[in-house]
Amino acid sequence: MGSGIAQVMAIAGHEVVCRDLNREVLNVARTSVDSGRFGVRGAVERQKLTNEQAYAALGRITFTTDLEEAVNCDVIIEAIPEDLALKIRFWRELDSIAPSHTIFASNSSGFSIAALGAATDRADRMVGWHWASPAPVMKLAEIVRGPLTSSDTVDTVVRLAAAAGKNPVVVNDTDTTWGYVTNRVYFAMVREANRVVSEGIADRSQVDQLMTDCFRWPSGPFGMVTGASSGWS
Repeated sequence: MGSGIAQVMAIAGHEVVCRDLNREVLNVARTSVDSGRFGVRGAVERQKLTNEQAYAALGRITFTTDLEEAVNCDVIIEAIPEDLALKIRFWRELDSIAPSHTIFASNSSGFSIAALGAATDRADRMVGWHWASPAPVMKLAEIVRGPLTSSDTVDTVVRLAAAAGKNPVVVNDTDTTWGYVTNRVYFAMVREANRVVSEGIADRSQVDQLMTDCFRWPSGPFGMVTGASSGWS
């Protein structure tokens, strides 16, 4: 997800620093952006980018394990695992070294933005920016406004998302239920699909087929679970 986000922002014309703790992970990320299924070479083959645009985008991304090299940015997008304690530790550390104007955007799928902002001294510049996988393809930009997130912060992230070809929708934070809009509705769908199967009404493949045929979804509920957990091919 992180490399996909870096790719999208680089294609949109931004200088991007993609940072991870592990050098091997960065090597995989570099390959994914370059020649992966949804990388820039594939975009050239599909005539979504020219060769010049693809090479220019690759040239705008720096891959590094050095945190100091990654923090001197106007916007930092975090895409670490869905572990609240880990995210809080990350943002607390970043808050002490990032420039005071830097916007913090979390790609959390459902954690409270207020909780993440409380770990910093810049809750007004903490915002949720939930992406969908694969990031270079999916139009989702679920922008989550925390109770202290400033309008300037929201407006900046909305502008960035729209300029990168996404469809930003601003929603409010939640501190009672995990998930914002997309995942709350998604998990409700999966729960009901599992009930249908457990009651012997239909099997998983039948449920997926019926839902795609009826609603023109690109995938049924069980296919969505597989894609979200194992990656899309």
